[in-house]
Amino acid sequence: MCGIVGVLGHHEVAPILVEALKRLEYRGYDSAGIATVNEGALDRRRAVGKLVNLSDLLVHDPLAGKAGIGHTRWATHGAPNLSNTHPHKAGPVAVVHNGIIENYRELRAELADNGVCHSTETDTETVALLAQQHLAAGLPPREAALRTIGQLEGAYALCFLFHGEENLLVAARKGSPLAIGHGRGEMFVGSDAIALAPLTDRITYLEEGDCAFVTRDDLEIINSSGDRANRPVTKIRVDTARVDKGGHRHFMAKEIAEQPTVIGDVLNHYLVDEGRDIALPGDGVDFAAIDRLVMVACGTAHYACMTAKYWFEQLAGLPVDVDIASEFRYRDPPVSPDSAAVFVSQSGETADTLAALRYCEGRAGQLLSVVNVTQSSIARESDLALPIHAGIEIGVASTKAFTCQLTVLLLLALKAARARGRIDAEDLADRLSALRGLPSALNHALETDMMIQNVARRLAKTEDVLFLGRGLMYPLALEGSLKMKEISYIHAEAYASGELKHGPIALIDGKMPVVVIAPRDGIFEKTISNMQEVMARNGKIVLITDPPGAEAAGDGVWQTLVMPRIDAMLAPILYAVPAQLLAYHTAVAKGTDVDQPRNLAKSVTVE
Repeated sequence: MCGIVGVLGHHEVAPILVEALKRLEYRGYDSAGIATVNEGALDRRRAVGKLVNLSDLLVHDPLAGKAGIGHTRWATHGAPNLSNTHPHKAGPVAVVHNGIIENYRELRAELADNGVCHSTETDTETVALLAQQHLAAGLPPREAALRTIGQLEGAYALCFLFHGEENLLVAARKGSPLAIGHGRGEMFVGSDAIALAPLTDRITYLEEGDCAFVTRDDLEIINSSGDRANRPVTKIRVDTARVDKGGHRHFMAKEIAEQPTVIGDVLNHYLVDEGRDIALPGDGVDFAAIDRLVMVACGTAHYACMTAKYWFEQLAGLPVDVDIASEFRYRDPPVSPDSAAVFVSQSGETADTLAALRYCEGRAGQLLSVVNVTQSSIARESDLALPIHAGIEIGVASTKAFTCQLTVLLLLALKAARARGRIDAEDLADRLSALRGLPSALNHALETDMMIQNVARRLAKTEDVLFLGRGLMYPLALEGSLKMKEISYIHAEAYASGELKHGPIALIDGKMPVVVIAPRDGIFEKTISNMQEVMARNGKIVLITDPPGAEAAGDGVWQTLVMPRIDAMLAPILYAVPAQLLAYHTAVAKGTDVDQPRNLAKSVTVE
């Protein structure tokens, strides 16, 4: 989940490295550092905490050089202190690393037997010490790096920088993404294209097991078999202007506000025939030949899959199994060739989800992915990749990516319903007409911002919040609870409303706010009964509903947030907005770091 960058440039690289790291800070912000080679000498600067601390250090203690590497850290092995901060340096070599070296303890023991001691708690220091040992044995830098990489087990993206080598970076990937950027007499290395976008629009993505020798004028790639490999150069389009707050206080606020626009982009991409039909890339999916879907994801994307389960089963009559990616492959689940597997990941690099995809390869009849990064590992290894068109999302807590995932999954469910004969062409056109009105409804939902702020200021004084929802609102209650935990650090839990009396009701007292997400749909009356159970025990109800729901709820509700009325099928997408705003404004009221909450990172590229 760390971010790495490397530059062989024409100019001083320290400010270039720091600027690139700013674009990768969503991957980790426990500490940051850079290393450069200047007139042959290797040196580094490191600082604990946010990247601004490194920037301040470089003002007072600058680092010269036109070749360098940088790193922003999400701590795995070892506390976030200066000793454990990357780059790690051992004599004439410095290394930055994203991932986990699983055999580092064995390698440490071997090094110790040879009299080589460690000074940090990290697995990455072991990589630097191994490279130093090979250099001391007389191997040149390229061979020393290759020999080191051959000893490693686990997941990694690595970039090596060597004393005396101002025109060489060695980069390698296994399980963690890595890209090479091509300039004019300059070359760049980055964890993803976002970091490199201001520097170049020509990118080569390393494939699994690749090792790259990078100079200013050349790129040589060795594949996992030890053979030279040609990887394509991809022209990317990254709207760098969107990587700012656009006048908003936080990236999260901006990204919540962008949802009507990006969902409109999704619809424009997938709808054809004047909005009456859905077109999928390539040959699409033969849903009539599929007897089951397996859906796998982590975190917020997992809740998108849980929502989609309702859609696929209710609309298309297609059974769906939903799994958390980190659990999926470890129980050796049977996967039928008559099934299709769907993997949902914003980054397309989520380690557990990628591992689940690879487990299903050769087992499932077709591998589908729903991703925001079309050149990601998950997208490239899928039979069919469906882009969500959310644009760059910087806030660690996912907002617009979630609603775009939901929108794409709903379109996929409608496509399946039509292919399986559950709806006819006219019914599909009517449902898509309702869907085209979603951006307008989202704009109306955003207009409740001030009302939600008032509720959030009260929630900020509590220590616990309970979320309830039924049917399609149950996964959304889980997502609302997750958002509240992630950015406000308030303990929050979510339950299906009908489960309240089976245990959670013991938590209810006069101090417990209970957020109930309940538009007036076919099961609304059931939810009202659950609300009455809460109010009978002095619980404080925050009801998120529509005008008919607000009227039917009656007296006793502590706070009511009213959304525009909408087709029940679309409600999860619409009601995501107040759930997001509630968490956002609660966090703001508490003064927490909304965009970079403690202990989290945006892209989880380690197990």
